[in-house]
Amino acid sequence: MLTSAEIYKWVDENGRVHFGDNPSKSAKRSAAKLNMKVNTYSNVSYERAQSKTENVIMYSASWCAYCKKARKYFKKNNIAFIEYDIETDKSANRRHKAMGARGVPVILFKDKRMNGFSESGFRRIYEPDS
Repeated sequence: MLTSAEIYKWVDENGRVHFGDNPSKSAKRSAAKLNMKVNTYSNVSYERAQSKTENVIMYSASWCAYCKKARKYFKKNNIAFIEYDIETDKSANRRHKAMGARGVPVILFKDKRMNGFSESGFRRIYEPDS
């Protein structure tokens, strides 16, 4: 999935720096378009996790469409999970980097790691305890 968005940076009349996709009319002339890289996995891949967990853990970001899809799937199927937003939780961001992850979502279960999300891919690593 390719994602495209224009993000601008501008300084208002009070000297405050702003970022957004729609600068005010007065700021449009001075707004600079930024080149942004979206770090989301577009394909599912699997790895052996560095540690073992009995919970489903997902490292995510609020803007990530695949994270939203995974979250919705977990809730629909009553799968308990712990979610860490790597942009708002510094500790989660450090753990995400320490495992060598380069995008979101990263889903851990038992000793398995899934980069990205698809329903069939998740079923491949998830074994309910029922």
